[in-house]
Amino acid sequence: MPPDAEPPLRRAAPGGLDLPPPFRAIALREVGDAFAHAVAVAEREGAGTLVHVGRFDLAEFAVVLEPDEPLRTARRAIYAGMAALADTLAAHAPPEKPIAIAWPDTLLVDGGLVGGGRLTWPADAKENEPPSWLVFAGMIRTVAIGENEPGLNPLAAALADEGFVDLGSGRLVESFARHLMVAIDAWQQDGFAEIARSYLSRLVPEKGARRDIAENGDLLVRRAGQAAAERRPLAAALARPSWLDPATGGPRR
Repeated sequence: MPPDAEPPLRRAAPGGLDLPPPFRAIALREVGDAFAHAVAVAEREGAGTLVHVGRFDLAEFAVVLEPDEPLRTARRAIYAGMAALADTLAAHAPPEKPIAIAWPDTLLVDGGLVGGGRLTWPADAKENEPPSWLVFAGMIRTVAIGENEPGLNPLAAALADEGFVDLGSGRLVESFARHLMVAIDAWQQDGFAEIARSYLSRLVPEKGARRDIAENGDLLVRRAGQAAAERRPLAAALARPSWLDPATGGPRR
């Protein structure tokens, strides 16, 4: 869909969310696609546009960013977004409920997949130039519905089944926006190191491995006794979100 197209399900309303500046909300009806809509309007609406979908079972949202660094390093925004998502859940989780990230984009609660994040940019963006926009999108399963009842699939989870109280999609999006602002401010003031520290502290452990993030966002895995680090390319990993079920358009079960 071209950037100036107007999807038929768009509601030009503030969405009733309490968002910090500079966020501006666009609400879609339940069958909307926050990620696709944010991509479609990113060029026109600009940074701070936050698209969200009013659903009972999922928190689905996407935010437009305008980085001031080349695409090759700006992709590290996935780490800021994922750290903000993890911090959002940690702030509302029951005591000692583990919140973890499986590299690069999957969010786990007590080992169960609840959703994740994704990042995209213009198709014609050049590696060594700032892209005109980035879109970070998140999707979190809040309630398990349908034929997959809680407990039948131990690899999947929903917030309601993990003890989260009064964390509906709207409140989750509001909290995420605040945590993302904190992450962006830290990146701008102190550099990427604080984002990397926050993200890496949430990564699912790998025995005997030390992880770092390269300047271009690749994950570097160093193991005892090995001279060279294993490099896991970020750009390739972002091409297909590992948590997303393409058949349903929601988090994998």
